[in-house]
Amino acid sequence: MPAHLPETSPPFLDHLQERLGHPFRDPALLVCALTHLSYVQDYPGARPGNQRLEFLGDSVLQFILTEALFQLYPDEREGPLSKRRSILAQGRFLTSLARELALDTALRLGQSEEQTGGRQRASILEDALEAVVGAIFLDSDFATVRRAVLGWYGPLPDRLAVLLAEDNPKGRLQELLQAVPGDHAVRYETVHTAGAPHEREYEVNVYLNDTLLGTGRGNSKKLAEEAAARAALPALPADLVGH
Repeated sequence: MPAHLPETSPPFLDHLQERLGHPFRDPALLVCALTHLSYVQDYPGARPGNQRLEFLGDSVLQFILTEALFQLYPDEREGPLSKRRSILAQGRFLTSLARELALDTALRLGQSEEQTGGRQRASILEDALEAVVGAIFLDSDFATVRRAVLGWYGPLPDRLAVLLAEDNPKGRLQELLQAVPGDHAVRYETVHTAGAPHEREYEVNVYLNDTLLGTGRGNSKKLAEEAAARAALPALPADLVGH
C-alpha cells in the first residue's frame, strides 16, 4: 500500500466496493470512511478522518438491524429484540465483519499507528465498518444501504445462532450435550494458573466425562471456562451431537 493514497478510487478500492456490494458514485466518501485520524495527522492536506461518518453509520446500522429484526420476529417483545440487536451490533462481531470484508487491507493509517498494529486494532476496524455504513447511506439511500448491510450479515437467524453460542458458550455447549443419549457430565478443571495476584491468567480444560473437549485461557476462571467452551463447540464430533 502506498504511503499516501490518492483521493480517487485506486484498483484495490474497486475490489473493496465489489465485496461491499455497492459501487460508489462518489468514491471519495469511501476513502474518507477508511481514513483514520492518525493519517490526517500525518498528512494535514488529506481529507477529513472518518469520525463523523462513524457517528452517522452507527445510527444507520442500529436502525437497519432494528427494522430487520422487527419484521423477522413479529411476535417478539422489546427485550428479546433488543438482546438480538445488541448481539448483532456488538464490537467484537463488527470487528470480525470488518475483517470478512477486508477493510483492514484498505485502511489509511498514520505511520505510527501502522507500525503499532493499528490495522488489526478492534476499535479502528469497528469504527471503519460503521463509517462505511454512513458513507454508503450518503452515497445512495436507506434501501440501498440496508440491502448492502444485510448482505454482509447474511441470514440473520443463522448469524444469531452462531453469535448467541459465542455470547453464552457454556450454555450452548451444555444444551448440545444434554441431547446426547446416556449419562454424560460436563466439567471444567483449572489446570494452570500464572501471574501476579492482580493479573492472574487461568487455563481451564472442559471435559465430557473423561474426554477433553477444549482448552481456554482468561483473566478469571469464568472467562477461561467460557473460552474453553467456545473452543470446544466447533470441535464437537458430529456423531456426538447428532448434527
